[in-house]
Amino acid sequence: MDIPFNERGVSVTRNALSAAGQVFPLREIGGVRVMTVRKNRWLPVAISVVGVVCAIVGGLFGSPAGIVCGAMLVVVGWITWASQDVTHRLIVESGDSQHEALSSVDLEFVERVAQTVRDALAAKSTT
Repeated sequence: MDIPFNERGVSVTRNALSAAGQVFPLREIGGVRVMTVRKNRWLPVAISVVGVVCAIVGGLFGSPAGIVCGAMLVVVGWITWASQDVTHRLIVESGDSQHEALSSVDLEFVERVAQTVRDALAAKSTT
């Protein structure tokens, strides 16, 4: 049997899932699931709020340095929000433990890997 999936450093064979330098034998895999991790909302908001407070306090006390530092923190908060990506993780369940096998921003790729592993598990159980 040929390798049914070999793409972007991830391969699924009839015996194992290999991803990110980790090898998961199919006989030990109980199931796989895809988990989506959203953007962290609280850190950028907290940074921006601190920046607004610093700018207001700097304005009240007539401190150009306070206003500039506050404005810079607001910009850093915005950049923190804009630079985050929604990531998708492939979680491999084996026994009573769960391991992250793959993390990517491409949901379609992670779903294809998960479906290939499910198909390999189904083929392994029928033989």
